[in-house]
Amino acid sequence: MSLKLIKNARIVDGSLAEPTEPQNILIEDERVCEVSADAMSPDADVIDLRGKTIMPGLIDCHVHVIATTTNLGKNADLPNSLVALRSAKIMERMLMRGFTTVRDLGGADYGLVEAIEEDFLPAPRLVICGKALSQTGGHTDYRGRHSLRSVDYYQNQIGALGVVVNGIDEVRRAARDQIKGGADFIKVMANGGVSSPTDPIAVLAFSNEELKAAVEEAKNAQLYVSGHLYTDEAIRRALECGVESIEHANLMKPETAKLIYEAGAVVIPTNVTYDLLAREGARFGLPAESVAKIEDVRGAGLACLTHLHKAGVVMGYGSDLLGEMHDHQSEEFLLRGRYLPAKDVIRSATIDAAKVLRKEGQIGVIAPGAFADMIVVDGNPLEDLSLLTRQGAHMPLIMKGGRVFKNIGSL
Repeated sequence: MSLKLIKNARIVDGSLAEPTEPQNILIEDERVCEVSADAMSPDADVIDLRGKTIMPGLIDCHVHVIATTTNLGKNADLPNSLVALRSAKIMERMLMRGFTTVRDLGGADYGLVEAIEEDFLPAPRLVICGKALSQTGGHTDYRGRHSLRSVDYYQNQIGALGVVVNGIDEVRRAARDQIKGGADFIKVMANGGVSSPTDPIAVLAFSNEELKAAVEEAKNAQLYVSGHLYTDEAIRRALECGVESIEHANLMKPETAKLIYEAGAVVIPTNVTYDLLAREGARFGLPAESVAKIEDVRGAGLACLTHLHKAGVVMGYGSDLLGEMHDHQSEEFLLRGRYLPAKDVIRSATIDAAKVLRKEGQIGVIAPGAFADMIVVDGNPLEDLSLLTRQGAHMPLIMKGGRVFKNIGSL
């Protein structure tokens, strides 16, 4: 048994507009067992945080850990071994930014989950959907207009974010395949996308019956469906079909935010990816047809933050970055901070992110019974969100499951 005692910890988790009064946090093995002003243990290793802030480990609800290049079509062609090794480095850098849990929205498989659980690599906890489901010519179908390659090509490529399926029976089979393979939820590409070559943003992908089939299969397995969605029409249709997690939502109308709230659905905005793609996409290798789509969604996504916040919709933190762009993962904090209170921006990566992942009480909080996922911050991020950026430069200590992965300075 391993015991750690963190003393004089002022906690910031997004639930309050100010840090708590100093608390002691007692950790037994991988979980928190007590949080109080007088928690003690004579056998524990002591870490004194006087003058510093402690937070739950950050949670990113929308990543692609296997997206090792910005050009996702080329990424799907890479050897599986190369993608896996590159992904390991991508995830290690995420952990060193303070993200102790990430939800992958297409591509990562259970092998990566097992490798992390078996301590083969330093990485965040990984929540997966397996391969996202796409129709022919939809988002994640990267074959282009002149390709004669079979859709089956993507089935065994780790670098492919999704699989191409058509018709109710194929959707059901593919959903069941992902569930068998260890998926925690099902992802459907229900709208056009930026990075794929033949689907304008406004395209409605899949029929209602196909979407409902995916939802039924997920619910049968006590899981849920997440939808790649931009336009208001697509979002409303997805809600009617039972989709519970809405990714992006850039082109949502203000009145639809109320419908999302009433449905009990969640939204994961991913504004940083469009901000970066607009500035650097072409240089990173994003195809011209994809670069042309960016402005269709970029500005509107930031405006949606206010509408969703006003309606009380649960928003998870999301970055959705690709290839060379992963290092900008933490800059979503700054973009959201222009529109929302710092407390709520932080909450999107802690308490509310745990709700998105359906892991309330386990992650996103510092409380008895939760995993001991924590980051120490020099200063108060409620006053300065930039303390959560710069690749963890202001985080002298990072812990996941009671194990210290970073400890610099005098801690």
